[in-house]
Amino acid sequence: MVTELSTVGRRTVSFVAPDPARTAPITWGQRALWMALRRHGASRAMFALKRHVAVPRRARSDPERVYAAIAALMVRHTALRTRLELAGDEPRQLVADRGDLPVLVVPAGSADPVAVAQRVADELAAEPFAHADDWPQRIAVVTRDGVPHQVVVVFSHTTVDFRAAELVLRDLRLLLARGRIDDAPGLQSADVADLEQRESHRRRSARAAAYWVEVTRRLSRDTRMPQREPSTPRFRRGVLTSAAADTATRMLAVRHRTTTSTVLLAAAALVVGEYSGNDLVGMHTMVNNRMLDGYPEAIAKLNQLALVPVDLTGDRRMAYLLPRVWRAALDGYRHAYYDPQTLSDAFGAAGLPYATGVSPHCYLNDIRLSADSDLFGRDVDEAAVRGATAGTTFRLAERIERFTWRTRIEIVDRPDGLGLALTADTTYFSTDDIERFLRALEARLIDGAFAEPSAEAEPPVGGPRLAE
Repeated sequence: MVTELSTVGRRTVSFVAPDPARTAPITWGQRALWMALRRHGASRAMFALKRHVAVPRRARSDPERVYAAIAALMVRHTALRTRLELAGDEPRQLVADRGDLPVLVVPAGSADPVAVAQRVADELAAEPFAHADDWPQRIAVVTRDGVPHQVVVVFSHTTVDFRAAELVLRDLRLLLARGRIDDAPGLQSADVADLEQRESHRRRSARAAAYWVEVTRRLSRDTRMPQREPSTPRFRRGVLTSAAADTATRMLAVRHRTTTSTVLLAAAALVVGEYSGNDLVGMHTMVNNRMLDGYPEAIAKLNQLALVPVDLTGDRRMAYLLPRVWRAALDGYRHAYYDPQTLSDAFGAAGLPYATGVSPHCYLNDIRLSADSDLFGRDVDEAAVRGATAGTTFRLAERIERFTWRTRIEIVDRPDGLGLALTADTTYFSTDDIERFLRALEARLIDGAFAEPSAEAEPPVGGPRLAE
């Protein structure tokens, strides 16, 4: 691990917590990943979340303060000292009350500590977690002349989601700056698992399963796209970066009083419908599931997939499509918190496939850290926005042998525009098709921003941000 970095040292951070060791079932979110691990193996980098934070100047003058903050973080959050016993039919969470956390100490030398931190995070994330033996995070401290500058934290996605990771980093910053946190921590992963054993949660899960079965029965698995001999590896990813799509997405969100995530879901459904030939398309998206009491501050993996059926019949202009998409998305959002085993059982009873083979439906994953709709400083003149497409770039990225989705669209942060990435099955998509698909998505966003009825004639949309 971190084999390419020179002069890597190690520190052992010991911690002793006041609460006793305990066990708990795995959470529903953890079960979804456990089932995916059994299908695909443990080598998928998607199961790690990479983050790094700057060490404040006050803590730089006292390096021991950094390691004390890390120890305090382990004491504060039981989720960070929870291992997973994934063998057997009933996986468990094992919460420790004490232990030793290895911390890498990486000198930056003459390099930028931020760049070194990013490199260290990549290397720490490259090795799969051994969930029964490892803590669910790996930590490194990047130094210059012995002074700590960056703390790198790579989380296992089995224990935290995007929101939980940001909450943990918030607490780490406070501990580095102040040395203590007076407020009590939120619910932890084992607490959430206990709540999910309640009858009210089981009823919620059963309602979600009934919704998924009903929607799945309505969706077609067919496509008009011709099949071809797939490449090896079978799946290919392409990334389009577009400043024009970024501005158009923000314009649509502001005009229709909705979120950029909802706009992107609607535009993606349009393109999926055009390629598949279906007027009813199934769109999966990730939902953070933090609407219940105590869940907003929980340190747990709560995010789960939603299934959103988008009806494309009728007027497909954004002014008329967005209200339909929002209503469908809201229904999917309400049914995105469930026990995956309950879903599997319900699908089996209905004679439907569940998590087998390659899903014909599209997965839209908005993984931006910010879904801003601010237009300050942006030229929203039509000629300027359309002219900006001259700067749109496309590149082919990694190849993947096994994948869950025929099409997965990722919305990613890019410094020079909106990042639109498509991972597609080459049985249906050539590399040229991947680029054409993403450029069609860019075009639908831009056309929607400038070929619409007046704002006065449009109904308000509103709605939640669907993805983390």
